[in-house]
Amino acid sequence: MNKFITTIKNIFAIEDLRTRILNTLFFIAIYRLGSYVVLPGVDPSRLDTKSGGIFGILDTLLGGAFSHASIFALGIMPYISASIVLQLLTIAVPYFQKLQKEGESGRKKINQYTRLLTIPIVMAQSVGFIATINQDALVSPGVFFTVSTMIILTAGTLFCMWLGEKITDKGIGNGISMIIMIGIVSRFPGAIIGEAAAKGMRGSLIFLIELAVLFFVVMGVIILTQAVRQIPVQYAKQVGGVSQLNAQRQFIPLKVNAAGVMPIIFAQSLMFVPAIAASAWKDSDTANFIGQKFSDYTSWQYNLVFAVLIILFTYFYTAISVNPKQIADDLKRSGGFVPGVKPGDATSEYIDEVLTHITLPGAIALALIAIFPAIALLFGVTRPFSAFYGGTSLIIMVGVVLDTMNQIESYLLMRHYDGMMKTGKLKGRTQNIALAS
Repeated sequence: MNKFITTIKNIFAIEDLRTRILNTLFFIAIYRLGSYVVLPGVDPSRLDTKSGGIFGILDTLLGGAFSHASIFALGIMPYISASIVLQLLTIAVPYFQKLQKEGESGRKKINQYTRLLTIPIVMAQSVGFIATINQDALVSPGVFFTVSTMIILTAGTLFCMWLGEKITDKGIGNGISMIIMIGIVSRFPGAIIGEAAAKGMRGSLIFLIELAVLFFVVMGVIILTQAVRQIPVQYAKQVGGVSQLNAQRQFIPLKVNAAGVMPIIFAQSLMFVPAIAASAWKDSDTANFIGQKFSDYTSWQYNLVFAVLIILFTYFYTAISVNPKQIADDLKRSGGFVPGVKPGDATSEYIDEVLTHITLPGAIALALIAIFPAIALLFGVTRPFSAFYGGTSLIIMVGVVLDTMNQIESYLLMRHYDGMMKTGKLKGRTQNIALAS
C-alpha cells in the first residue's frame, strides 16, 4: 500500500505528467457528457434501451450512447472503419504502399485520407441508425429530421475524432483507444451491480466465483497481449577509432497475438451474413434453421464458425502486418544476424517459420476469449456482465490500460523515480530489442 501511495505521489510530482493526466480526464468528461445529450426530435422517455446482437456490441463499445440516441451515438466507430479500410489499402494499392514508406509525411497523408473517408462512412451509418430508432420516440419524423440527424451524427463523430487526437497530443495514452475504453468501462459498474442483484443473497457464493473467474480471464488476456517469442540477434564487432566495440546480443520480439483484436472484429462482421442471407429465403427449412442458429450467439454452430473464422483471420492479419522479408533485410543492412542462420532469405524463412508456429496457439487463445462471453451466458451470467468475460471489449480494455501504464512508467523512469512495478518495469516491456520498423 505504501508503494502504491508513493507511486501516486511521484506521478503527480511530475508537472508535465500531471498536466497530461488532468487534460485526459477533462477530455473524457466532455465525451461522457456528450453521450447523454439526446438527438433533437427524439423523445428519450420512449426509447427502447434494450439492444442485442450487433447493436448490443456497439452500445457496449459506445458506453450506452447508441441505445440512448445520443449526439455521439456512432461515436468513434466510423473512424475505426475508415482506418481499417486505409490499412487494407496500404497492402493492396501501390500508391498507399508508397505513402506508408514515406515516414511521417506519408502517415500524415494517410491520416488525412482516413478523416475524409470517415465522413461518407458516418453519413451512411447514420441512415442505418435512424432506422433503428423506434418510430414512437420520434417527435416529428420526416425528411428534415433525417437530414438534420445525419448532420448532427456526422458532427458528433468528427468531434469525437478531435477529442481523441487531443488526448493523444495533450493527454496520456492513445486518444482513440482511450475513448473506446471509457465507453466500455462506463457500463461495467451497472453490469456488476445488476449481476449482484440478480444473484441476491442466496447466490453470493456463485457471484464470488464469477468474479474469481473474471479475474483469471483478465489475467489470461494480459498474458496473451504481452506474450512474445524472442529471436536472438547478434551484431558483429565494430571498430570505432582505436577501440573495438564488443558484439551486442539483442532480440526480435514476435508477439504471440500480433493481430490484436482485428480478427474478432472481422469475424464478427461476417457472422451476420448467414442470418441476413437466411432472411431472404424464409420459406426454406434450411434457411430458417441457419437463420435461427446464427442469430443466437450462444449456439454451438455459431461459436464453432466464429472460432474458425477468428483463427483464419488471425493468420491472415498476422501475414499482412508482420513482414519477415523486411525484418531480415533490415537486419542484414544493420549488420545483424540470427545465430546459426544465414542472413537474407534464410533469416526471412526462419522468422516466417517461427511466426507460423506461435500464431496457432495465439489464434486458438484469441478464439476462446471471443466465445467466452457466450459460455458465461450459458452458465447463468447476466447478458451485460457476460460481455466483460472476453471478446472485443476485454481485449481493448486490457490493451489500453497496459499502453497507458507503459507511458506513465516511462515518465517516472525518465525522472529517476521507481516504476509502477517493484521491478521498475512492466512485464513484457521491450528492452534490448532490435526490430525493424
